[in-house]
Amino acid sequence: MLQIDDLTVRYRTPGGEIEALSSISLNVQKGRTLALVGESGSGKSTIALAAMGLLPHEAEIASGRILFDDQDIGALPAEGRRRLRGSRLGLVFQDPFSVLNPSLPIGDQVGEGLIHHRGFTKAQAQVRAIELLNEVGIVNPEAVAKAYPHELSGGMRQRALIAGALAPEPDLLILDEPTTALDVTIEAQILELLEQLRRQRGLTMLFISHNLGVVRRIADEVAVLYAGQIVEQGRTEDVLQQPIHPYAKGLLAAIPRIGLKQRRLAAIPGRLPDLRKPPTGCRFVTRCPFATPASDAPQLLRAVGDRKVRCTNAERLQDAPWPQPDETVAATAIAARDPKPIVSVAGLNKSFFLGGGLSLSGFRFKRNYTQIKPVDDITLDIREGEVLGLVGESGSGKTTLGRTILRLIEPESGTIRIGGETISGRPQRALEGMRRVAQIVFQNPDSSLNPRKTVGELLARPIQRFDLAPKAEVPQRVRALLDLVRLPAHYADRYAHQMSGGEKQRVGIARALATEPRFIVCDEPVSALDVSVQAAIVNLLADLRDRLGVAYLFISHDISVVAHLSDRIAVMNRGKLVEIGETDVVMNNPQHPYTIKLLAAVPRLDRGTPALAPAPAA
Repeated sequence: MLQIDDLTVRYRTPGGEIEALSSISLNVQKGRTLALVGESGSGKSTIALAAMGLLPHEAEIASGRILFDDQDIGALPAEGRRRLRGSRLGLVFQDPFSVLNPSLPIGDQVGEGLIHHRGFTKAQAQVRAIELLNEVGIVNPEAVAKAYPHELSGGMRQRALIAGALAPEPDLLILDEPTTALDVTIEAQILELLEQLRRQRGLTMLFISHNLGVVRRIADEVAVLYAGQIVEQGRTEDVLQQPIHPYAKGLLAAIPRIGLKQRRLAAIPGRLPDLRKPPTGCRFVTRCPFATPASDAPQLLRAVGDRKVRCTNAERLQDAPWPQPDETVAATAIAARDPKPIVSVAGLNKSFFLGGGLSLSGFRFKRNYTQIKPVDDITLDIREGEVLGLVGESGSGKTTLGRTILRLIEPESGTIRIGGETISGRPQRALEGMRRVAQIVFQNPDSSLNPRKTVGELLARPIQRFDLAPKAEVPQRVRALLDLVRLPAHYADRYAHQMSGGEKQRVGIARALATEPRFIVCDEPVSALDVSVQAAIVNLLADLRDRLGVAYLFISHDISVVAHLSDRIAVMNRGKLVEIGETDVVMNNPQHPYTIKLLAAVPRLDRGTPALAPAPAA
């Protein structure tokens, strides 16, 4: 169905030409799923865009060709490629907020492909759009179909995007990190839906993800990319159970495992090489703990048993484990824990109204709103230096609760105490002291870091705002903050676009720490990061808690990360806390049916968790 032969893609940039892909060859058989895994910048999304004929104008295919069902996509005229896209080729992008039209209701956008490619009327497309929204796990799909993108949570927007891609029933579906923003239960529903479509219609998939548990559940074969090259390729079970290439070993070692409590995760040191001048030898050599002089020689992708591996030392490394991290705490001093709560919330409530479509009532039009209550009578405490993990499905109210506690969203009722001070019911101008004590790390650093300010300016702002240091000492405080989050001092002169996703997230954490807070809301701080970068950020958060005694409300849909970092876990469902307790107790002996359902849906890498049934060969 999809054949990629010797594909090399280069991007023209002001800083020079970047070789994003280097001689990539892949085949995806009809009815099968090939997964692409690797760090950001490894070339995964470039493969997806090239296969769709959507490469930007600054990209150049230097060599190779892409065949879809024996048609050379590069040789087709623009109109021919346009007819393929949407009808036979579907693509689900990673970021729904940049794809969905903010001025159109969700139902219109989901049904658009049915009108253009399947000849549906607008009314028929609306009916089918509601059915598709229901199929991808959206509660109250009729109301969501009338809503606009900004009225939905990130996970709901992603589900709407998947529904729109599935609507015209394509033959090949390319999914670029499709479940990154989804909670585990909806993720499981989406994977089951995709598998069902594969069985019923022979759907072929190219699946891009950094979640290796998801890859194990859905993919027949996996290709591991690093710096524009395939470094290992083979059957999913083989690669994920016993990787051979050092980079693949590092990816697997960086993943937190439920039931395997570690002090620190194994992060891969260093970063991707500069692809303006890629190394002539092994591109992973500077980060590889197994490197030898032979690693400096050109590396060929060659057969090693049933797999293909790009490593001279492959045979010697087949059974070698990735080095384990130092379990000692990096901090020199651990802050004393206060048994009294730093945060106390009692009877907290918040409602929103969704939709707003017009209907005729008598002789007048009226707006129809659907009320939702994402925070419903919440009561909880968070102690000094404690990490309380907050899990639940997308739309369950996790982010709303975190922002309401900080008064970024106004509660309707209830009391909030932070640092012994009651902040509920007080005017915003009276919350100056609380703003210093309590901070937030947002999910998306791209939208929360000012692109026109340098890192130094971003970090200096809260120091100056709260008059925490004399003007002459501010640069020194900025350097200290950068050192705290393991960034070099010269990053103070960089802008957000000059950093990787993990580096930007570190800056977001440093900015939150600038006011010397006692409590931080971490709202999905690692959900969009590669597993190796995620491991580094999780280790950093743990070190800061031990060193500074900071308490966290750690919001995430990744239950494995929550179980690794948290002292206690709170489970949220439709605005209510349904279970809360010590992490080990909740993970090993959940009591509420909803918690049991969440844990059962977590994708795992161990053999004890069955993968989805493989589709029959073409």
